[in-house]
Amino acid sequence: MTTTQELAEGLDDLPYNVFAKACPSRGTLEHVTGRWGGLALGALYEGSLRFNELRRRVDGVSEKMLSQTLHALERDGLVHREAQPTNPPRVDYELTPLGRDVTERLLALIHFVEGSMDEVLAARERYDSARA
Repeated sequence: MTTTQELAEGLDDLPYNVFAKACPSRGTLEHVTGRWGGLALGALYEGSLRFNELRRRVDGVSEKMLSQTLHALERDGLVHREAQPTNPPRVDYELTPLGRDVTERLLALIHFVEGSMDEVLAARERYDSARA
């Protein structure tokens, strides 16, 4: 099992440092872990989706936010956008190989959080009761 210290020491070997303000990896981390980015990636892990299918799958996202999110993920090389020259135009989104790798790791975190919600909700209740 890897310790936190071993993980931190391994970061010293990388050419990028997400903790540095100007590091470009910080923006990508924000795109992946942001409110809509993580959900869009998770939904696309199931397979290619059209824009409106993806919007329905990611409940609550506006058209504008989903569009901005997909553009950022496409720019980072995580999502591929395929526009079909049909009438009406058809646009499909799918994960790139890099996007699949990132999303597999993200889904592990998502499943961990979902599986820990009883503990989280109990902690919230204790916290709120102590402050009431």
